[in-house]
Amino acid sequence: MSIRVIVVDDQAMVREGFAALLGAQEDIEVVGQAENGAIAVQLAAAHRPDVVLMDVRMPVMDGLEAARRILAEAPEPETTHVLMLTTFDVDDYVYDALRLGASGFLLKDALADELVAAVRIVASGEALLAPSVTKRMIEQFAVSRARPALSQEPLEGLTDRELEVMTLIGRGLSNQEIAAELFIAQQTVKTHVSKILAKLELRDRVQAVVLAYDTGLVEPGS
Repeated sequence: MSIRVIVVDDQAMVREGFAALLGAQEDIEVVGQAENGAIAVQLAAAHRPDVVLMDVRMPVMDGLEAARRILAEAPEPETTHVLMLTTFDVDDYVYDALRLGASGFLLKDALADELVAAVRIVASGEALLAPSVTKRMIEQFAVSRARPALSQEPLEGLTDRELEVMTLIGRGLSNQEIAAELFIAQQTVKTHVSKILAKLELRDRVQAVVLAYDTGLVEPGS
């Protein structure tokens, strides 16, 4: 079955170029194009795509608001994934998008192979960013914003072991690294991660990292 994609960008040349590139792949079908977030929301409701390739900054409705609406209206969390496009690798909008549930971000000057691979990764339900990259990027945002941490109340339902795992996720460790740190099996870590995401109603590991910073469980530079 083909990966159904909507391409959203206010620059026609960029939008049409990405659409042509993706549409040329045997396993990808571009089911719509939009020049702003408002149109993207309408197209997503009509076509229920697997991936929305979304520019961050657009007129009428920016990518952040569009991503929020699309993800909120998806029938199931796993049905539609948003991959944000940005010109800068450090962008407050990207951080906010990850908090809302976007599966990752991609620079607009990425190579063609990187774009295609990113769409396939996100469509499979995986977050685009490796844990260490996610940690480094979110640290930059956390430092630049210097805002007070939120209450740790959202974490109160976690067991002591789950809180340990959540902390290590926030520090950017992979499942293998967490297993080594806690002297437990990697499969056990996967089980803990799944339970953490379910309890906290998070879409993926990226949101867990963001929440770890937001609640002060992990601090920049830790």
